[in-house]
Amino acid sequence: MRVPLNSVNSVASTLNLVGSGDANGHINEGFVPDGEAKGGKQPSKEANASSSYKLDVEIGEERATWGNPVEFLMSCISMSVGLGNIWRFPFTAYENGGGAFLIPYLVVLYFIGKPLYFLEMAMGQFSSYGSVKIWEVAPIVKGIGYGQAFATWCVVTYYTSLMALVSFYFIASFQDPLPWAYCDPAWADEKCADSSMNLTNSSMFGKSESPTDQYFRRNVLQQIENIDDGIGAPEWRLTLCLFFSWIVIFLILAKGVSSSGKAAYFTALFPYFVLITLLVRGVTLPGAYEGIMFYITPQWDKILEAKVWYAAVTQCFFSLSVSFGPIVMFSSYNNFKQPIYRDSLIISFMDTGTSLLAGVTIFAILGHLAHELDVDITKVVKGGTGLAFISYPEAIAKMAFVPQLFAVLFFLMLFTLGVGSASSLTGCVITVINDDFPQWKRWKITAVVAVIGFCCGLVYVTPGGQYILDLVDYFGGGFIIFIMAILETFAISWIYGYKNLIRDIHFMIGTKLSFYWVVEWGFFIPVTLLAIFVYSLFKYEPLKIGDSYMPTSATTAGWILTLIAVSQIPIWAFIAVRKQTGKTIFEKIRNACKPTKEWGPKNPNTHQEWLKYCKENETEVSNKSWKFYKRWTQKPYVINE
Repeated sequence: MRVPLNSVNSVASTLNLVGSGDANGHINEGFVPDGEAKGGKQPSKEANASSSYKLDVEIGEERATWGNPVEFLMSCISMSVGLGNIWRFPFTAYENGGGAFLIPYLVVLYFIGKPLYFLEMAMGQFSSYGSVKIWEVAPIVKGIGYGQAFATWCVVTYYTSLMALVSFYFIASFQDPLPWAYCDPAWADEKCADSSMNLTNSSMFGKSESPTDQYFRRNVLQQIENIDDGIGAPEWRLTLCLFFSWIVIFLILAKGVSSSGKAAYFTALFPYFVLITLLVRGVTLPGAYEGIMFYITPQWDKILEAKVWYAAVTQCFFSLSVSFGPIVMFSSYNNFKQPIYRDSLIISFMDTGTSLLAGVTIFAILGHLAHELDVDITKVVKGGTGLAFISYPEAIAKMAFVPQLFAVLFFLMLFTLGVGSASSLTGCVITVINDDFPQWKRWKITAVVAVIGFCCGLVYVTPGGQYILDLVDYFGGGFIIFIMAILETFAISWIYGYKNLIRDIHFMIGTKLSFYWVVEWGFFIPVTLLAIFVYSLFKYEPLKIGDSYMPTSATTAGWILTLIAVSQIPIWAFIAVRKQTGKTIFEKIRNACKPTKEWGPKNPNTHQEWLKYCKENETEVSNKSWKFYKRWTQKPYVINE
């Protein structure tokens, strides 16, 4: 799309800009302090040339938008409410104080999770860019976007392998009896013992394993003891399930938001139907009350432990998908005036509510399992995949009334949750590529990404795949995101400038943010996250396989993943500085910290209104400068001669 030459000249005269358009309709626009633009030292011609802004440049194709605002809301809920709410939150809460864990979790949600969610929504909606292109706001830190995209891709590759496991169990759930309810000689060994066996006088008493456990490890995963001699070949059944998962993701994303927005109605709402159905059934079972009370009873002595607050932050990040990129991506397809502050509140509290609901549901049924086995509930509680594929299936298998129905519902719910989150994360990667290469057809990008994702996912469906999953999850999905979140808030608040950010949000949605948001984005969030990150480094221990540590080669590979992501920061900073013009290296660095000509509202008319708004608010913003910050980074934009 092009802006006519006559409209450029009329806008320039309307704004009463300093400087003039040339014969081609070009206007020189430099994002520099007003002191230098008016009466101060004028920039060189070379600097002007580097920051020149063609208002008649081709803006590109009109960006796709959601069919209606509800599709955006449903997509964000589908993204945020995922597998982590079902199998990660309940166990994390139980391990870290039960009901008392809700206090640090809600504090973290309110003071870190929700503000970050709103920040990323605002930046994406304002610029209509994905998680990499958005860093036109400060090219020197563009590597943050690539680092986030790399972490997102790491998560996507193993997330789809979990969907493959869920698909396998979903298909198996139609069998009568359920295949994990008894010891099948085809995969069980002498340690396998179902509830019908009496092992009191047996030599295996106290050493037996449940058929649910062996079915998962020996039949589904065909898991090996360690990965010292390699991880083995992909299991063919799980490979087909993985292929099916990627086909589903491709179909959802092939047409962009026009298809994913419609799918979000199902992926966001159906899990609630199943969760409520399971809750109603769960609370009516014997032992459910004891299970729920075990879950919510607070352990107040744990609330002051640093590891509990660390767990609250990691759970919040994992659940909301903050700093991964999908939030920016989704909001970039919004109408420019979408009331995102309201949306961020709805989504963050829906996510928390779902986690609490899932916890009550899960522990009600685990309480029933403990009642049936006549053991303490701690004996049946497992975290992560153990909860989803061992504890819960075992509880379902012991239901007297059509256990197949509840197994089908449970695994269909898990697959739906997985599709919602995986398609969001994959869509983020696709948008990054599409923003850089808008001439490429989106469905072709989606197809290539799906094929590569399938090939990468094969490593997780091998006999040693679960160990690799743990490794990638720790180094590629968790460790990196802390670093990126710290840099993200610092870059936006201190390089772009919190006053510029607050001004832009006011222009976009008409809400004037208070000083509270300056404290949140500029100080509290980066300092808190940095403290937690340092704490995690001090508490770091190499990952284990059972009681032994992972091979040094595996741990080294994990650190290489982190290094690849973090190295994007200096690499792209070097590229950004090298592209700048200036007499000294400091001048080039300073220019690389300024927004490029592509930053701002993508719509040409809105972009012109924004420039006018920046000019009108120049003096007002300058007079309200907080003294504790370097003034040159906080100056509003002016049009430079």
